[in-house]
Amino acid sequence: MPSAAAGPVAAATSLAASAGLEVRECRVLSASSTTVVRLLPCDAVARVAPVARQTAALEVDLALQLEVLGAPIAPLDPRVPRRPHRLDGYVTTFWTHCSSAGAPPLPHEGYAESLARLHRALREVTVAVPHVTERLQRASRLLARPDLTPRLVSADRALLQAVLGEDGDRLRGAAHEQVLHGEPHPGNVLATPGGAVFVDWETICRGPVEFDLAHAPAGVEATYPGADPDLLASCRRLALAVATAWRFDVEDRLPDGLALGAAWLEQLRAARDASGGS
Repeated sequence: MPSAAAGPVAAATSLAASAGLEVRECRVLSASSTTVVRLLPCDAVARVAPVARQTAALEVDLALQLEVLGAPIAPLDPRVPRRPHRLDGYVTTFWTHCSSAGAPPLPHEGYAESLARLHRALREVTVAVPHVTERLQRASRLLARPDLTPRLVSADRALLQAVLGEDGDRLRGAAHEQVLHGEPHPGNVLATPGGAVFVDWETICRGPVEFDLAHAPAGVEATYPGADPDLLASCRRLALAVATAWRFDVEDRLPDGLALGAAWLEQLRAARDASGGS
């Protein structure tokens, strides 16, 4: 396992054992700001984050409400107390593993239908969440610090700052807002035999539904009711700019992050040129 994941895995394993779950194997599914670990043979999924960076209380509160509303989500694991667990400087939550074995690939229509169901449920929840523009502001502050993004050349830094400013203004002018998943990209959507389910609530925020749609594969918006194509185009550029900024952060731990960032810069430049941006 990645060395950075050793502490989170140890915390998750210890907490699972104290709850009576059998753990003989740990599979690290992802390791960035939050480490996600599948524990076997109990087949639980642990999400572990440093105390200073965790949003576990909000994620648990939201998941419990969405479960009652019948939203298409992976629920908290009922075998472990359904709350954040703190140990050794980490906060851990335990979730039900949803298998995709035997499930057909998720068509665009199914993706759009599941996302629309999720959005309907999110309009009913009562949680205080940050506005999506706070994410843009964090990315802008990072870009304003060359010491924190030393591998970003001036022209690319200017491109990202321009997108965050110009398209961010369009986002702030959106007429309709609601609670959003924040990043419902294919990595956070599981195709299961019972249909699509959404995971990972770390990026929960408030904004227009077009920001969520911007993370879905191209074509999903065609069967999502009422999406504004111009706002969606702006949100796609914003989502790409924010993700790219994180890849150049000196503290980013995503494998091959710089290579991804370089590829995304080219995509962003092409998208902005196509839109007529300078």
